[in-house]
Amino acid sequence: MFERVNSIMANRNRQKKNPFNKVRDKDDPYEIWVSEDGMWEWRVLRKYQNPEYEEQNYNAVWYCAVKSPFTNNRYEVDDVYVRNIKKDSKRNK
Repeated sequence: MFERVNSIMANRNRQKKNPFNKVRDKDDPYEIWVSEDGMWEWRVLRKYQNPEYEEQNYNAVWYCAVKSPFTNNRYEVDDVYVRNIKKDSKRNK
């Protein structure tokens, strides 16, 4: 039993740290993504996974402040699928 616990702890220590794991304010995001038409903006406030693992995860999400025509040009904060952001937008910051 202790061997299994030690093995799990060793794997945790080997995992790379996520430099984007702390939540930031919407005025100081890690990244800003803007749609091609400029109507949508995603401000990335937190990434739950290390970018290396995120690429392998189809269901990866970011915690974002999102501004769109549907939010009356105000920001709404929630989790967003990374694939939805990257498919139709460009990184601005």
